[in-house]
Amino acid sequence: MPESRPTKPDLSRIRHELRTPINHILGYCEMLLEETGLPGEFRADLDRIHAGGRQLLRLMTRYFDDGQFADPREDLQRLYHDLRTPVNHIVGYSQLLQELAVEMKETRYVADLERIHRAAGTWLALTEVYLLPVVGTVTEGVGTPMRMEAASPVPTLTARNENLVPDRGRILVTDDDAGNRDMLIRRLRRHGYEVGAAESGMQALQLLRNGTFDLLLLDLLMPEMDGHQVLAELKRDPALCDLPVIMLSALDQETEIARCIEMGADDYLTKPFNPVFLRARIGACLEKKRLRDRERQTHRALVASQDRVLAELAEAGAYVQSILPPPLCEGPVRADWCFKPSAQLGGDAFGYHWLDEYRFAFYLLDVSGHGVAAALLSVSALNLLRSGPLWRGGDCSPADVLSALNEVFPMERHNQQYFTAWVGVYDLGARRLEYASAGHPPALLVTGGCPGEFTPLRTSAPPVGAFPDAAFTCRAVDVPCGAELFVLSDGVYEIPLPDGRTGTLDDLISVLRTGRCRGADTLAAGLAWARSRAPQGVLDDDFSLLRIRFPG
Repeated sequence: MPESRPTKPDLSRIRHELRTPINHILGYCEMLLEETGLPGEFRADLDRIHAGGRQLLRLMTRYFDDGQFADPREDLQRLYHDLRTPVNHIVGYSQLLQELAVEMKETRYVADLERIHRAAGTWLALTEVYLLPVVGTVTEGVGTPMRMEAASPVPTLTARNENLVPDRGRILVTDDDAGNRDMLIRRLRRHGYEVGAAESGMQALQLLRNGTFDLLLLDLLMPEMDGHQVLAELKRDPALCDLPVIMLSALDQETEIARCIEMGADDYLTKPFNPVFLRARIGACLEKKRLRDRERQTHRALVASQDRVLAELAEAGAYVQSILPPPLCEGPVRADWCFKPSAQLGGDAFGYHWLDEYRFAFYLLDVSGHGVAAALLSVSALNLLRSGPLWRGGDCSPADVLSALNEVFPMERHNQQYFTAWVGVYDLGARRLEYASAGHPPALLVTGGCPGEFTPLRTSAPPVGAFPDAAFTCRAVDVPCGAELFVLSDGVYEIPLPDGRTGTLDDLISVLRTGRCRGADTLAAGLAWARSRAPQGVLDDDFSLLRIRFPG
């Protein structure tokens, strides 16, 4: 069955109906141009309105002459574009002139300017009546015919109130039609915006990449590179993808609007513009951009602050490690250690030194919590432990040392922080070790050959600083030749295990035994075991493992 075609319309009636409002536009415009004393600012815009009316008459002849009439369905979008552009000029310039007349107190011109504006609205309404029946059945791919609405009336105008001028912004207007660009630029500048202009999509992209803009007003139908292509290019560019874009078009098809929004446009305005709506949409887009910019600035400041904090924490961690003692590889007592700080700045510290030619002291402490406060407390306690006065010339026992620390570091004067500690003094002549602990894991005395006998050494007492009247006691043990002692923090073994448990001291002892039997470095074996169980190899707590050796 052949495709049905619409009946040829009564073109003479269409011409008559559509020419009447155009004649009104031209007539009132010519009368205003003949006015004596017409301000110079008015004449150029009235000439533009008159030119728009004359162009509409030419287009009427082109599209609706009996001898030249052709089915306009062949190029529906171009038809709407050609007819809509001059009437957009008429509407826009008549709005601008009404506002200017009020500001200049030339109110005698307002009535005729309003008549011009209403005539343009009437012409748009008539095109809806006469053009939609003509295009009735549209060609495939064009979509539903647009509904050409009458121009919105200009709102009641008052003298411009500077207090209503929005925050300034830099806007790029992109339209291939010079009149459309001129009207938008002038209106936006009247509202206090800084405005740039581009007459093509390529020029717009070049200006955006070479300058700084807060918003793009982008015409949809342009030659060579249309608004869709410009929008797609913007969204592919990391430097421009967040720039707000308002699409401008005489087409108000729902499918076209949806397509632009899906591609990333922030809004869509149809021509001719209601000036109140235009200003409101621009203000809303710029406000969103300002909020996004502030969020980015806040995020950048936060990242920079975090970087500074991390750098300072790393510097503090490096300082803590720098004050740890060097290994003792020779002599009657030998010492080495393995220390790996956690992801956070921790509170472990340890040290050793000779009290005299026969007495060797060593100690390890672990402050509660993490961070700068914990590190400061551990360094303060470590420095005190390394000082001579605390040991009273070597006469103090490990319990006396813990009592002295408890007096100096009560938790109520140190941000409610306390620390556990293990202190030992080895008498070289008697081969005897005296020790005391304060809420700390036991040290491990290892004697005999492989796998060796592991003896935990600890005394019962609360952490240092927890109670002002805490009592600390000493114990002693003989140390055979070839024995070694491991002093450690709980971060060495309290790690997550594959079976869901948290590691215990017995788990660590098993690892050390295996390492001894294999002839491996027990310090390295302990660290490898802890790291293999930690998520991504990152330890949650400081790993502090001190090894003291007692050769024959």
